[in-house]
Amino acid sequence: MGRAGTGTGGEAVAAVVAGPLLLLLLARPPPASARDSGKSEVGLVSEHFSQAPQRLSFYSWYGSARLFRFRVPPDTVLLRWLLQVSREGGTACTDAEITVHFRSGAPPVINPLGTSFPDDTSVQPSFQVRVPLSAAPLSNASVNVSHPAPGDWFVAAHLPPSSQKIELKGLAPTCAYVFQPDLLVTRVVEISIMEPDVPLPHTLLSHPSYLKVFVPDYTRELLLELRDCVSSGSLGCPVRLTVGPVTLPSNFQKVLTCTSAPWPCRLLLPSPPWDRWLQVTAESLVGPLGTVTFSAVAALTACRPQSVTVQPLLQSSQNQSFNASTGLPSLSPDHQDLGRSGSVDCSPFCLTNYPVMREDMDVVSVHFQLLDRVSVRVCPNTPSMMRLRLNTGMDSGGSLTISLRANKTEMRNETVIVACVNAASPFLGFNSSLNCTTAFFQGYPLSLSAWSRRANLIIPYPETDNWYLSLQLMCPENAEECEQAVVHVETTLYLVPCLNDCGPYGQCLLLRRHSYLYAGCSCKAGWRGWSCTDNSTAQTVAQQRAAVLLLTLSNLMFLAPITVSVQRFFLVEASVYAYTMFFSTFYHACDQPGEAVLCILNYDTLQYCDFLGSGAAIWVTILCMARLKAVLKYVLFLLGTLVIAMSLQLDRRGIWNMLGPCLFAFVIMASMWTYRCGHRRQCYPTSWQRWAFYLLPGISMASVGVAIYTSMMTSDNYYYTHSIWHVLLAGSAALLLPPPDEHAEPWACSQKFPCHYQICKNDREELYTVT
Repeated sequence: MGRAGTGTGGEAVAAVVAGPLLLLLLARPPPASARDSGKSEVGLVSEHFSQAPQRLSFYSWYGSARLFRFRVPPDTVLLRWLLQVSREGGTACTDAEITVHFRSGAPPVINPLGTSFPDDTSVQPSFQVRVPLSAAPLSNASVNVSHPAPGDWFVAAHLPPSSQKIELKGLAPTCAYVFQPDLLVTRVVEISIMEPDVPLPHTLLSHPSYLKVFVPDYTRELLLELRDCVSSGSLGCPVRLTVGPVTLPSNFQKVLTCTSAPWPCRLLLPSPPWDRWLQVTAESLVGPLGTVTFSAVAALTACRPQSVTVQPLLQSSQNQSFNASTGLPSLSPDHQDLGRSGSVDCSPFCLTNYPVMREDMDVVSVHFQLLDRVSVRVCPNTPSMMRLRLNTGMDSGGSLTISLRANKTEMRNETVIVACVNAASPFLGFNSSLNCTTAFFQGYPLSLSAWSRRANLIIPYPETDNWYLSLQLMCPENAEECEQAVVHVETTLYLVPCLNDCGPYGQCLLLRRHSYLYAGCSCKAGWRGWSCTDNSTAQTVAQQRAAVLLLTLSNLMFLAPITVSVQRFFLVEASVYAYTMFFSTFYHACDQPGEAVLCILNYDTLQYCDFLGSGAAIWVTILCMARLKAVLKYVLFLLGTLVIAMSLQLDRRGIWNMLGPCLFAFVIMASMWTYRCGHRRQCYPTSWQRWAFYLLPGISMASVGVAIYTSMMTSDNYYYTHSIWHVLLAGSAALLLPPPDEHAEPWACSQKFPCHYQICKNDREELYTVT
């Protein structure tokens, strides 16, 4: 794959990707045919689709990627994504490389962290391009796809994996990377329709010709053939046929060149996609002045299915045939009721169709179950097929889970059950191959044997289409032993948002892009992976318990400022410290992943109270050091706490919402200390012991704590550094609290009233209370 680069003006850098079908073009303006909305060539029109830009994030889980969904119309012969990445933030931004993933039919399954997937999960590598963003604030790239599959196409973009450092919002300059994709579509409007078994005369000139043929349900094979080919410029039949659509990340488009092929020129497609139009592009190879005439023929080989129908459904039908002698409803040759243990000869049919009921349970949650039975009867000569309808357009955001279990008593040592899971059409060629490959799709194989009677398959983000599960009984060593063998297989088929709800160390989150919903796992406690099953960096239970003990018990250090405040009769300050200690303890007990979790209130409430307590503790400590008049001090206590509460409601993670009021309190304290220094004409505080044993150690502890909190915390050392932050914050508060005044006894009663009320005056606090 060519690596993307940036360019300016009309310069172009091109690299061929995946043969002649995909071109990665960087910083190249679209041609006039793509910019104009009218006709660009004979029979071709162009259309333009765009979506609002999104701000990119550094990758940590699937929710970090920004997803875009485009709808490609039918008969599209060329689509071009114009990718635009811009940077906002000036000099604060560093060079970055944006990764863009593409996939047809479903969101791309990506793994930038290189983590492991759950067992039995089948994943194809995503098709991706990288767009570097260095000196220029804007970078453009484009991706071309010829003959794309119609329907949903998804684009996912993200920045490189995020660093482990915990960044405080608003402390450092921010840099925004904005990504916007546009889609230019070239669609053919003059297209010839091929009827089955009817020759279609055609003349090729310099430009390609477009044909299409409809493939109905239960088509076993499609044979495309060129007859009566005559060329004006060369011998033979210089024609190249391109059949089928391009899908990413895999591509099974068929290209047939008839120049040196044996005559007549043929292309056989086993199990073509059912119930859709198949596009065929014919190109002349004789040059711009030559002509080629030929007749194109499409021959369809039908598959006669045996449909297993339950008796109650037949009795409710209006089109029943009755047996004259018995008066009971009889089944047509193609619809036979097997009951739960009946037997039927499978040989006259190419497959046995088992009807499946789709039960929608919730968003991106579907249960597929057989009608009136729990198992599928698997024969040796005819595949048994089940159709799973995942074509609503809203089913591709989950995970398709398939579980098979064979009957123990019916499995012999020499028998093997082979199963294939395919989209668009079932795999029916078990007798000739076991690779599960249809015309344009590589299926997922499963096998059951006497030694392994269970098989599981997980498909994350399945393509929007009809999916088919086909099974057949095989005897690799001796085919004659399978002639009378029959095995019943129980199936469990689900579409779930997240596998096992992301396990005990993950949370299944439903993500939305406009009206499209998809699910992803957010992992914790060091677990990673698609379903939070990768324990390569996971914490043990002992580490989790040690972490919660560190974060909770470190708050007991607030007992020191509480004790000092009570001894010095700073009762309001002591109440704030007690509030901070209580909610910080239980917030961190609730914030832990895994097993060591205790939540006494809603998590959001505990987090808000913890942040409010921390800000209020710093606010009251600094104001207490200022030694203001009592009334003014308590008014500022209340007003500052209300401002901090309001700012936390606006933006809880913003550092300046808490730091602003604290800096204001520091300015008040510095002003009061400067005033006292000038008024007394000596340094304030006046005692060198106060500076040496209280203020300087307290300021040092507070400075170290702020440095740790703002620049040293990472996801790995959070439990230790944040615990140290608790200790330093509480310790500095205990050291920085001022000493009490000594000129008056606290709470002295100055006057006694005969009505048994007393006016109590605190000379030091200048506080009047009625008791």
